[in-house]
Amino acid sequence: MSYNASDISVLEGLDPVRKRPGMYVGSTSVKGLNHLVYEILDNSVDEHLAGYCNSISVSLNKDGSATVEDDGRGIPVDLHEKGYPAERIIMTTLHAGGKFDNTNYKTAGGLHGVGSSVVNALSNKMIVEVSRDGQVWRDEYAKGAPTVKLKKGELLPVTGKAKKTGTKITFWPDDTIFDTVKFKAESIRERLRETAFLNPALTITFVNSRDGREPEVFNEPDGIAGFVDSLVAQDQEAKRITETVTVKGERDGIKIAVSFCFTQTYGDNVVSFCNNINTMEGGTHVVGFKSGFAKVINQYARELGNLKGKDASFTGNDTRNGMTAVISVSHPSPRFEGQTKTKLDNTDVQSAMMSILNSGLQHYFDRNLDCLKTIIARAETAAKVRKEEEKLRTNLADKKFAFEGNGKLARQESNDPSKCEIFIVEGKSAGGTAKTGRDRKYQAILPIRGKILNVEKQSVDKVLANDEIKSIVNALGCGFSQGYGNDFDISKLRYSKIIIAADADVDGGHICTLLLTLFYRFMPELIYAGKLYRAMPPLYRVKPKRGKPEYIYDDKALAEYRKKHGNAFDIQRYKGLGEMDSDQLWETTMDPKTRKLKQINMQDVIDANRLTSVLMGEEVAPRREYIVSNADKANLDV
Repeated sequence: MSYNASDISVLEGLDPVRKRPGMYVGSTSVKGLNHLVYEILDNSVDEHLAGYCNSISVSLNKDGSATVEDDGRGIPVDLHEKGYPAERIIMTTLHAGGKFDNTNYKTAGGLHGVGSSVVNALSNKMIVEVSRDGQVWRDEYAKGAPTVKLKKGELLPVTGKAKKTGTKITFWPDDTIFDTVKFKAESIRERLRETAFLNPALTITFVNSRDGREPEVFNEPDGIAGFVDSLVAQDQEAKRITETVTVKGERDGIKIAVSFCFTQTYGDNVVSFCNNINTMEGGTHVVGFKSGFAKVINQYARELGNLKGKDASFTGNDTRNGMTAVISVSHPSPRFEGQTKTKLDNTDVQSAMMSILNSGLQHYFDRNLDCLKTIIARAETAAKVRKEEEKLRTNLADKKFAFEGNGKLARQESNDPSKCEIFIVEGKSAGGTAKTGRDRKYQAILPIRGKILNVEKQSVDKVLANDEIKSIVNALGCGFSQGYGNDFDISKLRYSKIIIAADADVDGGHICTLLLTLFYRFMPELIYAGKLYRAMPPLYRVKPKRGKPEYIYDDKALAEYRKKHGNAFDIQRYKGLGEMDSDQLWETTMDPKTRKLKQINMQDVIDANRLTSVLMGEEVAPRREYIVSNADKANLDV
């Protein structure tokens, strides 16, 4: 086959965005859909950071559109050197904006100049209304292309007079690109609330007209200290043992603010941001914080005599055990890994963080010895338990969990982790069927007995002692990343995919939730790395009198099938994976060519933390309130 210049395609304008949307918004799932709102929101927040915006309104409208409006300066509408209004250049050109130098924005979340144009490209329709120079200027687009015709040198049409300044953008997401065009309101609400904490002088209003709820106004004058207090209040297990401490400073143009407190819980909860962007995978600012905090606590522990002579220093996990912290960094030129910004990469942030943290903590602890002694005592306890855990791990290693012949893990033949996958299967029956139907070369099967321990309600030592959890940890091979010790190493993971295969019913959903809680609390790196999946087995097998049998995955699809075929078909309801024969299980759930998998991702760490605590924690009242308010969305297996 010939291959020459005529085979080379060049995508012009916004075509690259429509061809590869995942590169720009992360995915075409609801996560990517919500990201459209965040891109426009970030631009308005940047106006606030520049000192020109005091209020922002975000609305989810009944017609499926979303509106973001601010009282900033308004997008420039004067003519660009290219001969068209600057607003149109911004909305139709990738890498066009006012954030490539430090003239208009000292710090900004949207730095690539692609946010607004990407949202435009991925919308069936977009309306831009700019209040500026005493007038309201309006522009409209469809799938990224202008629908208001302008000649070169012509300004935007004026639709009225304006008494204020600002920008209002309304857009309808493209239903041919996204899996769903229904925004996830709760995630957007939490994002707005967290943005208000990070910007204490900003007022944000959330209007969810779609669900007919009253508008909510977020204004958090306590800033990130209030954020920490909110996180502690949301965690039903947390009992505060220190006040909330805040350290702030600036070095080389980098502004740093950290707030933290300690509670009687295990592990730590460190939430980080850079330029208002939630860096869910951390980065150099988090590394600097953890290293700097451990260094200061160890210095004081030796000065006060808690650590003597050749005593080993506390580990970072020891010093942070029970900590809830929020980190906020403002950087004039941040580098993130990818457009969706999940990990900060600037090396100068680490040294700036450690310097500011060192002086700030010393200033505080010298005047608040009781708080310091509480944290050191907590670290001492953590170190003792960590050493006990290390002995437990050594004993487990000496016994070596047997991969074969123990009725548990049926190992695959290959030792290449990049090609192998493990199915965590509910029950012996489904486990036996899966072992028979699998691809033995690359697929491992780990049956678990019923519902595993709810780790949200247990101490770390009880979690580590649970046989089912030990089976999972040993099978994966990468260790445990929470508690007093931390030996997790994702490079030792034996599988490229970890697939939860539970029944498609309420009990299966409960088991899946328990497993997700385990991974979220004790091995979150697997979620961040995209290694965790849930198999999506069918609920029904239908066979018409004429034609091939089909698999139906939910009741809605079954209803559609009935409309088409009436009652002229046989139907089999799968109560569990164990009811399928090995060929059916392979075809529907295990064959990479035909199966359906749902990748588990961390859409919103704050939301996930809150919801996990509410649903899986000890307190009954918040769980009852959540269930009652969300009963209309419940999935019942009657």
